[in-house]
Amino acid sequence: MASDFDLYRPSEEHEMLRDSVRALAEAKIAPYAAEVDEEARFPQEALDALVANDLHAVHVPEAYGGAGADALATVIVIEEVARVCGSSSLIPAVNKLGSLPVILSASEELKKRCLTPLAKGDAMFSYCLSEPDAGSDAGGMKTKAVRDGDSWVLNGVKRWITNAGVSDYYTVMAVTDPDKRTKGISAFVVEKDDEGVSFGAPEKKLGIKGSPTREVYLDNVRIPADRMIGAEGTGFATAMKTLDHTRITIAAQALGLAQGALDYAKGYVQERKQFGKPIGDFQGVQFMLADMAMKIEAARQLTYAAAARSERVSEGSDKEDLTFFGAAAKCYASDAAMEITTDAVQLLGGYGYTRDYPVERMMRDAKITQIYEGTNQVQRIVMARNLP
Repeated sequence: MASDFDLYRPSEEHEMLRDSVRALAEAKIAPYAAEVDEEARFPQEALDALVANDLHAVHVPEAYGGAGADALATVIVIEEVARVCGSSSLIPAVNKLGSLPVILSASEELKKRCLTPLAKGDAMFSYCLSEPDAGSDAGGMKTKAVRDGDSWVLNGVKRWITNAGVSDYYTVMAVTDPDKRTKGISAFVVEKDDEGVSFGAPEKKLGIKGSPTREVYLDNVRIPADRMIGAEGTGFATAMKTLDHTRITIAAQALGLAQGALDYAKGYVQERKQFGKPIGDFQGVQFMLADMAMKIEAARQLTYAAAARSERVSEGSDKEDLTFFGAAAKCYASDAAMEITTDAVQLLGGYGYTRDYPVERMMRDAKITQIYEGTNQVQRIVMARNLP
């Protein structure tokens, strides 16, 4: 297995991007992070700042007005936004998740229709795979699409849809041939304004409270046949191919949350004094910080290596071990983030347990990274089936 660390290390341009995103995030996003969490409201300030700086959907190809950024650049954007606000990092992350099926498999006409407004910042994209009875077993979905002349009519419910109600476009997986199980699932672009589309109440969540999570209801939603993504029956394959790439963005989100927690804890232990000296001088605290930093660096290297494989596959290379690396990066980085953010709370003691300090929010936000886009138990199944 070849090493990507020599092949795809961050370039000078990538590091310049990191510096600019970090500065933007600290100036325009961080000041609102606590308020967004407390009020469970969409981080409009973050969206405005990201759009103004063309950072809301950097993955969109240049042919459709996008930046055409590579996979590592997308990871860096998400990582740096998540470092200050987990909810806000889901803007670029879910824009990629929702639109990647279109990029991978849609007709040129459908790409132009959806990707151009996404690139301009005039629209957002969401991804509708999960259902009330189809989570880890996504192939067990019940949402149906029935052909009617030049249209498809969709009926069903999608659950746990990130940024639902805010996004304008929704990639929806639906059953078009019940007898073929996963090979009878097709993908469609549904628009927010299509008749019959509605949304449930926002879920009351532990974390990422600023990113609305709602059900999407499809009640006899009639859409033109040309809004099918790829050929009939290829939707599930497109969905799984998408997740190979986008699990890396969840790794990036987890990485950013972990880095933000470490950065804050590191500063705190130098200021907080007990027994006549900063608690950062005590070996027990130093060992905790060392372990946190070590795990973050391991997560970063694994995430960047996965991004390298994502980029090579996007450029036409064989799939290689992208499936393994995408699952490994997501699994390891999210487990590390949960541990590191919990340790950050511990380092702040009683203060860490209050909302006056950001680490308890980071800990709550980190938990979902172990769950969505495939639980970490499922990631281990994926890895076992795709060992390099």
